[in-house]
Amino acid sequence: MTHAKRMMHLAIQAAAPGHPAGWRLPGGERQANEDVAHYQNVARICERALLDVLFLADSPSFTDDGRSPTRSLDPVVLITACALATERLGLVLTASTTFSQPYNLARSILTLDQVSRGRVGWNIVTTSDAVAGLNFGMTEMPSSDLRYEMAADFTAAVRALWDSWDDGALVGDVDTGVWADINRIHTVNYTGPHYTTAGPLQVWRSPQGQPVLVQAGSSPQGRDFAARVAEIVFSIQTRFEDAVDYYADIKNRARQYGRDPRHLAILPGLSLVIGSTEAEAFARLSELDELATGRSSIEAFAARLGIDPSDLDPDKPFPEHLFAKLDGAQFKQRSAGVSSGHRAARSRLLQDRSVTVRQIVARGGGGHYRFVGTPEQIVDFMEKWVDEGAADGFNLFMDVYPEGLETFADQVIPLLQKRGRFRRNYEEKTLRERFRFPRPARILPAGARSVASLLQKQAG
Repeated sequence: MTHAKRMMHLAIQAAAPGHPAGWRLPGGERQANEDVAHYQNVARICERALLDVLFLADSPSFTDDGRSPTRSLDPVVLITACALATERLGLVLTASTTFSQPYNLARSILTLDQVSRGRVGWNIVTTSDAVAGLNFGMTEMPSSDLRYEMAADFTAAVRALWDSWDDGALVGDVDTGVWADINRIHTVNYTGPHYTTAGPLQVWRSPQGQPVLVQAGSSPQGRDFAARVAEIVFSIQTRFEDAVDYYADIKNRARQYGRDPRHLAILPGLSLVIGSTEAEAFARLSELDELATGRSSIEAFAARLGIDPSDLDPDKPFPEHLFAKLDGAQFKQRSAGVSSGHRAARSRLLQDRSVTVRQIVARGGGGHYRFVGTPEQIVDFMEKWVDEGAADGFNLFMDVYPEGLETFADQVIPLLQKRGRFRRNYEEKTLRERFRFPRPARILPAGARSVASLLQKQAG
């Protein structure tokens, strides 16, 4: 008996440069992160490749060493520009629950969803970065438990606001002069442990019911939040066995919350370096690593870890005698703004005896699984992870933008299609439909009231 091959979902991290030195190669763009046209071009390439999602990460702070382009432009503006440049591509932006208010964020994201006609998702982050906190007047960051408690409350408030309009409440009847049916628009009067909001929004209900919820939970609290709330989960696993364990854990947690695990897609990060031969791919990576790992870069890496750069030999593994320092209070303070998933990936990379300090620095000190090889080898790898319970697809990172993405679109996508693993056209209109997620049931808080009833009460 033959089983149908599993199709996979593919997202792309759109922010250049990918590899820290990607902007320095001829196929990269020197000022990509400051140019809206770059993002629109990337979005068009993604749509040509029939990818599921273009994803924009974000951090509301500047913490880079100035040797590689940083994320700078507001993701709300960039996603709007990408929506206007495409017709079917899904669009996911990152927004923090720690540095926002439910009403403003609910309005912004739902507006984007209307502009894109139902193609938007919200990547929910809780942000532990103390540097970012100072930008918002916060001298002390909430604990992890409190941040996730606040995130759950924040998300519930946002979803209540998204449901403040019934389907069909926007009438637009020229003959009767009724633009909106106020019997079908509601205050939500949401009251939670951390947030309250009255509503309604000025924006009508999404074409897909609600924007898709995305999360990247690695800590115990993050995993639980993802299983309860998220529909797409971006994860960080650098070993196949860890990816299998994570996949099973999140799906099982979702079941425990009464959810159908098929309505939750897990997409581990996958960083790609593509060559026509394996040797060519590794030569390309070597060139990038050399550009990214000058002495100043290694000194900056050592400073982030709180160690003396003279203790590091660029061409040898990270010294074992320094591991103890990584458990010290100074290192933990320096790592306070790093997600648990990235911390775990960095720890594994530092302890890997087959990886040199130069290679660690070139990967930004940690990060996602990196695969270096030919299009055929990449497809073999992707099939294994999807078939053996490690992934429903991948969140892709290219080494050089836009060149690496164009290579993926032209050489890897056709192989996936030939093997029956990826779509040959867009059949669905909304992001939710593309992932086969159900339209959310509309559930208003107990205190919700129609605008019509409130006006009648005021008139009486």
